[in-house]
Amino acid sequence: MVTRIVVGLALGPAFLAALFLLPPLGLAVVAAAIAAMASFELLRATRVAHHNGMYAFTAIAAALIPLGHGAGYGSWTARAVAILLMAALFLPALRRYGTGGEIKFEHILVCLFGGVGIPLFLSALVQLKHFENGRFLVLLPVICAFTTDIGAYFFGVFLGKHRGVTQVSPNKSLEGYIGGIVTGCLCMLLYGWLVGRFGGVEVMLPRMALYGLLGSAVTEIGDLSFSLIKRQYGVKDYGTLLPGHGGMLDRFDSTTFAAPVLLLLVEVLPAF
Repeated sequence: MVTRIVVGLALGPAFLAALFLLPPLGLAVVAAAIAAMASFELLRATRVAHHNGMYAFTAIAAALIPLGHGAGYGSWTARAVAILLMAALFLPALRRYGTGGEIKFEHILVCLFGGVGIPLFLSALVQLKHFENGRFLVLLPVICAFTTDIGAYFFGVFLGKHRGVTQVSPNKSLEGYIGGIVTGCLCMLLYGWLVGRFGGVEVMLPRMALYGLLGSAVTEIGDLSFSLIKRQYGVKDYGTLLPGHGGMLDRFDSTTFAAPVLLLLVEVLPAF
């Protein structure tokens, strides 16, 4: 627990500073590294076989999509990368069909999720940075994900009584889930007030509350979804890169789901 807190206190502010200070292309480089490592961890956890560079192709695809968004060619890059990755996966599968090294379809789907789905979701951070007031908007998914996780943990520890809501995480309680959403909403409101007070931006706080409500709910779904994968494949963590936290995907699982939802909300219902 101590290691987890120390690492979180060290890396959390550094990551928030990078989000706030880096230009879109610089942030895209960071997102590309996170996406590439997360995709590799996903393939390893789900025991995708090492055939014809499947790991390498998936990691490269995962890195290219955020970089394309950073350079302003996000849509074009995503389509091109998806097509090329499908070709790189299916052509060897066709050649190996009926042999001892046959490539399973479920492995191809995992590679596509890791190489296209995860980086496309994380690229929402880069897209948010392109907006006017992007330096404030890009923090929304991370603040929402991190505060929801923290709130869910502490509410669950101190107030949790109704456990076993889902067998994916049987130790988590209903009180923890509710506490996470409440914490996420309150922290999003606080962040909106701070931006309005010190950032010189007019902020609509009711919309920030909506961001917190929906973002926190999706954050918890994201956490459970990636936990489901771990449970089905019998792994505790996706990796050991971050002591006390696990792998890159363990730390950014919630953000992966929260980022595209908050990007959509910013586009449809801007709060500032």
